[in-house]
Amino acid sequence: MAMTRSALTDTDIRTLVKGESADERAVAAHKICRHIEKGVLSPEEREQAQEILRVMAADAAELVRRALAVTLRDSPLVPHDVAMRLARDVESVAFPILNFSPVFTDEDLVQIVRIGGPIRQVAIASRPMLSQQVTTTIVDHGGEEAVRMACANDNASFAERTLQVVVERFAKSEAVLTAMAYRKALPLSVTETLITLVGDKVREHLINHQALSPQTALQIALGARERATIDLVDQAGRTTDAKGFVRHLNAAGRLSASLLMRALANGHMAFFEWGMAELAGVPHHRTWLMIHDAGSLGLKAIYERAGLPARLFPAFRAGIDTFHAIEAEGGASDPETFQERMLQRFLTQPRTATREDMDYLLEKLDRVRSESRVAGRASVA
Repeated sequence: MAMTRSALTDTDIRTLVKGESADERAVAAHKICRHIEKGVLSPEEREQAQEILRVMAADAAELVRRALAVTLRDSPLVPHDVAMRLARDVESVAFPILNFSPVFTDEDLVQIVRIGGPIRQVAIASRPMLSQQVTTTIVDHGGEEAVRMACANDNASFAERTLQVVVERFAKSEAVLTAMAYRKALPLSVTETLITLVGDKVREHLINHQALSPQTALQIALGARERATIDLVDQAGRTTDAKGFVRHLNAAGRLSASLLMRALANGHMAFFEWGMAELAGVPHHRTWLMIHDAGSLGLKAIYERAGLPARLFPAFRAGIDTFHAIEAEGGASDPETFQERMLQRFLTQPRTATREDMDYLLEKLDRVRSESRVAGRASVA
């Protein structure tokens, strides 16, 4: 075999096939797998390499089979029949290949989840990527730990109905509900159901990291949910229904100049636009033009019509100018970076905002920076 002989000795292959001890064969298996993984193979060499892998997968020694499963756990070179054989092997062999291998189809994974038992379910639940087909099967047929692992896996895609089934099946499992609550994004219906089921600490996280309906956000802001606090500015940035959100805030008397300025300084422009339109009683498209395209007098006209305090106008003008300047420079790679730049630049403008608002924005900038550092350390780890 050209590929093998250029990198290995004939002794390696003989040891794999005829080595007297499992340890010897396992060392040879590991060495051969490494060279197969690193080699650039012709079609013929690939075929020969796969035959060697079939020899390893059929070895009587668990140590040899585990060397194959661990060394090539994320390699596309493993033949499908070998991957399936390893998946049916003892758990120490099956786990690494199920946990990583790209060879399995969704249909393979669904079948294994159904009949493979708890350990295999957990291995699949924490794979680098999971489709909705697989997560639905895990939720329907998996044990508590597998469902918890899938919920904790932000690379696992869930249908909204599947997440609702998780809540129904595991309403009394603190571990599962907490894992779900800490997902990066949840549907509104799931978030609002979880708020009623989890403890205080997790509830606070949900309220301050997930989008809520305008009604729920207002109930919490007005104290209808005991021991809960909410930052309406953060909710303004998360909402997918800015028009409905500002309408509810206005009806409750909470659409204030302070809230609009804080939202603008955080870069939540869509919310600011809809808020101005609501207060001024002007259609959104006309409000947008007056804010962005009508020259220096447009913003002042819509601002006055909205009935906002004249003394705060320079702060709003600074916010709009800052937003446009950052966009002209190419924006930012992600919303969090854009938000940090908005806050930083807004706070360097002349102090035209109230002391209370400035304190809030300084505090928010510290929080955003802290969260960015934590996220950066997590991505490096």
